[in-house]
Amino acid sequence: MNILILGGGGREHALAWAILQNPKCDRLIVAPGNAGIAEIADCATLDTEDGGAVATFAEENAIDFVVIGPEAPLAAGVADRLDEAGILCFGPFHAAAELEASKSFTKEVCTACGAPTARYARFTEAGPAKDHIRAQGAPIVVKADGLAAGKGVIVAETVQDAEAAVDDMFAGVFGGAGAAVVIEEFMTGEEASFFVLSDGENVLPIGTAQDHKRVGEGDTGPNTGGMGAYSPAPVMTDAVCTRALEEIVKPTVAEMARRGTPYRGVLYAGLMIEAGQPRLVEYNVRFGDPEAQVLMMRLGGQALDLMLACAEGRLGEARVNWADDHAMTVVMAAQGYPGAYEKGSAIAGLNALPEDSAHMVFHAGTARADGRVVASGGRVLNVTARGATLAEARDRAYGMIERIDWPGGFYRRDIGWRALGDGTRG
Repeated sequence: MNILILGGGGREHALAWAILQNPKCDRLIVAPGNAGIAEIADCATLDTEDGGAVATFAEENAIDFVVIGPEAPLAAGVADRLDEAGILCFGPFHAAAELEASKSFTKEVCTACGAPTARYARFTEAGPAKDHIRAQGAPIVVKADGLAAGKGVIVAETVQDAEAAVDDMFAGVFGGAGAAVVIEEFMTGEEASFFVLSDGENVLPIGTAQDHKRVGEGDTGPNTGGMGAYSPAPVMTDAVCTRALEEIVKPTVAEMARRGTPYRGVLYAGLMIEAGQPRLVEYNVRFGDPEAQVLMMRLGGQALDLMLACAEGRLGEARVNWADDHAMTVVMAAQGYPGAYEKGSAIAGLNALPEDSAHMVFHAGTARADGRVVASGGRVLNVTARGATLAEARDRAYGMIERIDWPGGFYRRDIGWRALGDGTRG
């Protein structure tokens, strides 16, 4: 079959890599792709948020199946337009994508179905928001209500920091995403990611992961889109997964169906776990990035079969075959990220690295210039490895990094430190 993936980051490179392991895939096109994706698939120039343009491209290229990677095309209703054109698509419709596009919408759904989550309030003006913050005290969490590319969440340690976050959001630091803010209680515990497929009725857990959002070692400094991840997440025991499924995910899927907006696609639940009790931090309506890289590394070619079963409403008969292994990805980012950073620095040494079921470098923000791979974004490479243990996966990933020649980049040396219990890797 002919398959189109929308997106051009590390998540989409990982999805492309996994899909190509499956013999069902005859031709793969990725729009827009990146320098790494271009080595394994055809890349196309396409406005991925224009549903009509995507549908026309799919028809002209005899595409049988479209996989939507990022959240923006989903929020723009691209899946709706593909469905209208009779093209099979993996990803929720616009109305269901509100679970990520609006944090207050998610809170309303959780309230309706009784899913445990943080207490919250929504504001459209700075004054009442600040009054609420002063009444609640700190630490407290301030979120842009809309899509902010994973960066619209401020965990404020002081009331002053929270008030400053409110001012920034209403001043447009996160664009239209900050037209309204959601202020939540600060939840304590350990955070983890739980990935489930839903065809609107059936749900199927497909993996767990933990990522490192802070830019600095020891999980310090400002939040980023993610500096590394590993799978599975030790805190997500069978008992915790069962509770998350029964108390949070299934009630959410049932509530969405009750509203007439059934959820179809991958549902990524960010959870806070304390004393064995999971509570929802937020939903994402697509695979995480960099979590997708470790999940796809472990799933391999079956990922396509699972996504097809989800899109075709056959999830009730699908099963996940997990190897008893671990995966880790370490993000290499451009110097200055998540603040201002330069583009165009050359990256060498990639061609000498192994590419197999245990070692992969997934490209995120890369391009080709004068025959060289150059950095074109903030997060640039996802150096990913599998191993029988998390320590083995860690050592393989960092072993590859040591062979990459990129003076313009940096990375954290302690990815997985909590799970490994051995502090910063030196």
